Amino acid sequence: MKQTLLFFLLISNLTLFSQSNFNPSSNRVTLGDLETNTFEKDSTANAVIIYKYGNSFVDRGDYDLKTEVRQKIKILNKEGFNKANISIHLYKNGDKREKVEEIVATTYNLVNGDVISTKLLKKDIFKEEYDENHTFVKFTLPNIKEGAVITYSYELTSPFMFNYKGWDFQSDVPTLYNEYRTSIPGNWHYNIKLIGGKRLATNTTEVKKKCLEGYRGGHADCANSVYTMKDIPAFIEEDHMTAKSNYLARIEYELQTFKDFDGREYNYAKTWKTVDKEFKTDRDIGKQLTKSINLEDLLTPEIINETDLLKKAKAIYRYVQENYTWNGNYKIFKDVSVKNLIKNKSGNVSSINILLHNLLKESDINVKPVLLSTRENGFATKIFPVISEFNYLINQVTIKDVTYYLDATDSYLPFGDIPFRCLNRYGRLMDFKNGSEWVDLKPSKSSNVFYKAEMHLDENETISGNITSKRTGYHALNYKKKYYPNKGAYIETLENRFPYLDLSDFEVTSDDVTSTDFKESYHIDYNYEDTGDNIYLNPFFVVFFNENPFKLQDRTYPIDFGYKDTYFYLFNLHFDANKYTIAEHPEDKSIVLPENSGKIITSTKVIGNSIAMMLKIDFNKAIYGPEYYPFLKEFMSKIIDIQTNSLILLKKK
Repeated sequence: MKQTLLFFLLISNLTLFSQSNFNPSSNRVTLGDLETNTFEKDSTANAVIIYKYGNSFVDRGDYDLKTEVRQKIKILNKEGFNKANISIHLYKNGDKREKVEEIVATTYNLVNGDVISTKLLKKDIFKEEYDENHTFVKFTLPNIKEGAVITYSYELTSPFMFNYKGWDFQSDVPTLYNEYRTSIPGNWHYNIKLIGGKRLATNTTEVKKKCLEGYRGGHADCANSVYTMKDIPAFIEEDHMTAKSNYLARIEYELQTFKDFDGREYNYAKTWKTVDKEFKTDRDIGKQLTKSINLEDLLTPEIINETDLLKKAKAIYRYVQENYTWNGNYKIFKDVSVKNLIKNKSGNVSSINILLHNLLKESDINVKPVLLSTRENGFATKIFPVISEFNYLINQVTIKDVTYYLDATDSYLPFGDIPFRCLNRYGRLMDFKNGSEWVDLKPSKSSNVFYKAEMHLDENETISGNITSKRTGYHALNYKKKYYPNKGAYIETLENRFPYLDLSDFEVTSDDVTSTDFKESYHIDYNYEDTGDNIYLNPFFVVFFNENPFKLQDRTYPIDFGYKDTYFYLFNLHFDANKYTIAEHPEDKSIVLPENSGKIITSTKVIGNSIAMMLKIDFNKAIYGPEYYPFLKEFMSKIIDIQTNSLILLKKK
């Protein structure tokens, strides 16, 4: 009878909403949910989260944290089938562990006007032990078809109140309605952080008296909060961004204090003052930083006796780069040992850069460590210290009032540059004497690309000449890493990039692997298409951008290039003015981004027996806000168009 009643209620509910579209007001499935097979606001969406709900509260009996989760998702096409694969993360530590119960999942399909429901069977729920602290409970909803609607719910129980359940409002597919309710007893005080820049549709809190009872008549009031978001766009990752975690709309909790019913208070939140003290005495990083080192055991007399501090710092930096190899591990708070690094010649980030720090310090050079979070790791919280968010360590050196940032893990880096992975806006300078502080981490100069093509059209109608190029900054770093490990493969790749060019006399004229630039030159013979009396020539033998990296309809997070840069291309063609005339050439253009934050300039000049064409592209910002996205998208389209459609027509007289 119960099953019959439930089926009747479902059909009644479906009939009630048969004339509507998606129903984002609850986890109940309606005919509108099943019949609607497109999402007009985002035609690229493969699925839509119609309804998502969470409710976290403290159990009155054992003080465990309970979280109820419900979700309803529309599968629009086959690419959205992966939304039926559910993975629930559980944490365990010693004898304490999180658990999941009451898993209920159902797939609804509309077949020939009938609603077919298929329930998840208990035997199809699996547990996967990831490591000693993490387990995943996984299941896949059955009978998934295009147009299906899936619903699932479960209850999480966690004994770890220090880690109050955070909540994601945004996903990689659009979400119509997302609600999170919390009930936090006054015993626990959390720092609450809303991330992603999205505005809450609902943000209310009310106090419920005596919601939690303790021993000896103790009790606590609860702060009951409701957070909702509506019509949340899908978060789609694209080029030129830092970690997804920086922008995904969500709420997070960090335990600050806990007050027991007997009056005792435990302080979990730290200030930077206490962190500085703990960091200095830390058995890994702190003690390694304060260890003395015998310079004579490692450095040559020439380096030790150098009186120019900048030259000495550069020599020490180069010594560490050349003699010690980064093993690829970040682990800045674990397995840190300068002694083992010296012995094994290989170590993690902290070991290498602490050795550099100690050598500089022993040489009376002003040096301090800097903690940072890499681009892939996300931004470190500035509001309060969260040491676990840092995953990298570099050094700050000050010589004659000039500041340099150094990282010796990369043997190709020039003195004063840090790896691209470290360009994540800011870091924490650990000054044990004056206290730590935030410092900006950004390149002091622009990274540039310069090309010059000097070509000749001779009496045999052969176009040939020389190309010279120079890259600086991060552009140079990328090319040094391509060229020096395998020079033959680099040249072969270069030749394959230009099938219509014959390359010869290739030469790199930069000083060495740590040079601040990368300079190369080569001779080319251009194999153009012979069309009788006319010669059509695309002057762009080198293309800066092969395609537009910006393809989204809309982007709600910044465009982060990491550094400012300039691209400059100069093409000169010399020809016999008695035999040829320039019939067509590209028009001059000047395209400017808002607030002069970027610029494209092209110009073509014909003087006597030569034609000169110039293209200059400036990106005057390292980071552009999302409001620049439509302009940058059009800006890049213009660049692609200029590079591919700029033809010069030489006509025989």
